Amino acid sequence: MSYLERVRTQNPLVHNITNIVVAPFTANGLLALGASPFMAYAHEEVADVAKMSGAVVLNIGTLDEKVVEAIRLAGRSANSNNVPVVLDPVGAGATAYRTEIVQMLVRELRLTVLRGNVAEVANVIGERWSIKGVDAGQGEGDRIGIAKRAALKLGCVVVITGREDVITDGQTTFLTSNGHALLTQVTGAGCLLSSVIGAFAAIAKPGEDLLNSVVEALAFYGVAAEIAAERTADLGPGSFQIELLNQLAQVTPDVLAERAQVRQFDGGA
Repeated sequence: MSYLERVRTQNPLVHNITNIVVAPFTANGLLALGASPFMAYAHEEVADVAKMSGAVVLNIGTLDEKVVEAIRLAGRSANSNNVPVVLDPVGAGATAYRTEIVQMLVRELRLTVLRGNVAEVANVIGERWSIKGVDAGQGEGDRIGIAKRAALKLGCVVVITGREDVITDGQTTFLTSNGHALLTQVTGAGCLLSSVIGAFAAIAKPGEDLLNSVVEALAFYGVAAEIAAERTADLGPGSFQIELLNQLAQVTPDVLAERAQVRQFDGGA
């Protein structure tokens, strides 16, 4: 059984502490996939929700003191109860405060997956990479090397998304090249991907099974985006966004196997 089939069969509960821009899109995307979203932020309940979830997805897109404390409480509870934690370090490096907070989180919490663009991941581990707002900006560097160094430093799977996605645990590295440029025109497309990764991580077994489940999550999301773009050609990003939700529900394991572009990277960092 593929990881996609397991997600749809097991319907994992995914606890999201995400940003105000993307919450409805994230919840609808998880429902379309076949997971069960839980959007809880109150300090009084986040630890309880994290404890009973299949995965916890922490997103720093819109920060304030209350959000930071909710993230810390949920993350600690998840760690105490062996629940996978996915961190999306939105805009890390854009401001000193944002960078400070995300670096504090990776010190305090045990991550299962870190998912961001190359600038965000670089800034999480203290490496310089230019950033503009919450976008990657311009810069030169070794994306695979940064991903591997981050994975080894943080002890988790690291995903760097871009035209070609990098997924690594520091020892084994995969590259996926599915997706479409329209994803960059939909606010929250990356945030939803982080939550999709959470759903796949929720049904994975420890060890290498986790890495493979995350690779399949990236390929699945990319294939859904490609088909959505094909079906809404010339209609614009609004139609694409709706069709992406449709395809998260409709892409089958057979279609995924046929269209997935995944290869293992054998070179050095």
